[in-house]
Amino acid sequence: MHKIAVLGSTGSIGTQALEVASLHRDEIRITALTAHGNTEKLFEQVRAFRPAMAALTGKEVEIPEDLRFCQWYFGSGALEKVALQCDAESVLVSVMGMVGLSAVLAARKTGKKVLLANKEALVAGGKLVMDVCRDENGEKVLLPVDSEHSAIFQCLEGAQGNPVQEILLTASGGPFRTWKKQDIEYATLAQALGHPTWNMGRKITVDSASMFNKALEIIEAKWLFDVPESKIHVLVHPQSIVHSAVRFRDGGVIAQLGVPDMRLPILYAMTYPRRLETGARELDLASVATLTFAEADTEKFPSIALARQALRAEGIMCCVLNAANEEAVGAFLEEKIRFGDIYRIVDGVMQKTENRQIMCLEDVLCADRAARVLARDMIRTLI
Repeated sequence: MHKIAVLGSTGSIGTQALEVASLHRDEIRITALTAHGNTEKLFEQVRAFRPAMAALTGKEVEIPEDLRFCQWYFGSGALEKVALQCDAESVLVSVMGMVGLSAVLAARKTGKKVLLANKEALVAGGKLVMDVCRDENGEKVLLPVDSEHSAIFQCLEGAQGNPVQEILLTASGGPFRTWKKQDIEYATLAQALGHPTWNMGRKITVDSASMFNKALEIIEAKWLFDVPESKIHVLVHPQSIVHSAVRFRDGGVIAQLGVPDMRLPILYAMTYPRRLETGARELDLASVATLTFAEADTEKFPSIALARQALRAEGIMCCVLNAANEEAVGAFLEEKIRFGDIYRIVDGVMQKTENRQIMCLEDVLCADRAARVLARDMIRTLI
């Protein structure tokens, strides 16, 4: 029986994780659940899975009498407490934001494996995460949940230690793949939220439309697989069937294919190295018939170039990029700024920030706060 804690259980990744876990109750036991503000959904999950521990990181609420069988935590420090104290071999970190970094570090303090579905942890604090997530006696302690990074991880499982020549990171291209640059500038919120293949939360859907999602994934891949950004090649693949691939020095390419369904990489991380039934439909290549690939247009989507710039600068710049993007996307979701302003805000904040090295968690948090202040100042001038 594999014991797993799910941090962020009411979000898109968390709910799908519980869905696949419910198919394998003889294999997986959920021992802790956390949410931020979706109280009623968390209560339903606690009733269904009966974990020993649960937490609400938002305001404290009255716990129904039938749910007092488990230990409850509340407030901003609740996530770290659960990551530290829960009875689990693995912790699925599917919360959004910088709290994910603290949760990863807390889970590793007590030797738990991390199933990572939080982008900020690696983007903002990649060095800190990798310093505590090195393989132990040949055993993986950090498993990616993101579909592209899971695909790369699976490709490398078959590499037998051969060095990577190039990572081929695929992208759907989002809803604006065929749009002209000037039209993308004025895209509406409804248009940005209309992703052609994936069903995701609002923030990540906007990131996919701007291709900041792919920009962040370049940074994550650099840390996860220890390759320079120059060896990470983004390919637009609108069918979203090839989730990513790896090229080796003999010219051979290993790719991972599957239907666009997050239940596959989620359960793979939860049960690694075993593969169990997910409930997803099987890939029928004959019905797909055609797979197409194209170079990413960095003129239309400057996000990829900004990520490469941040990686080359090292230090706090990836953290700054992430924080500025979060603030800009938040303003766009509230329809305060234009879609094209997202790029200008991120670029502007990076230019205004003096770079420095990251030595500890506080360095990351400090850089994050400062970048957000700069981003909000820029947003105010655009409203």
